[in-house]
Amino acid sequence: MPTVALNEQNFEETVTKNPLVFVDFWAAWCGPCRSFAPVFERASDAHPDVVFGKVDTEAAQGLAAAFGIRSIPTLMILKEGVVVFSQPGALPAPALEDLVSQAVALDMKEVHAKIAEEKKKREATPTEG
Repeated sequence: MPTVALNEQNFEETVTKNPLVFVDFWAAWCGPCRSFAPVFERASDAHPDVVFGKVDTEAAQGLAAAFGIRSIPTLMILKEGVVVFSQPGALPAPALEDLVSQAVALDMKEVHAKIAEEKKKREATPTEG
């Protein structure tokens, strides 16, 4: 499946409707981004069950800011709408393939339980006022 161009208008819908989304935050002027692009494209073609999206940080500055992107390329993985991985830097193809395997196998019941536990802790902690 070809990569999908993501922006402020379609990002939320894309990560909500698809159980696993890999996102490449990039910019045209970025040399490492250009070298990572073919690796990302090949992974997208090899895994039609996974959505591979690209966010042009120049065109979607608000989206990049919302995710705290400070270095590009940054690869982010969202599973069931939850960010489960985020790392700057261009990856070699074997490392990206390994991440796809890990993300597919990730047990989200455990992740959701940890999120709920953290939320409960935050709500139980009195805030200073």
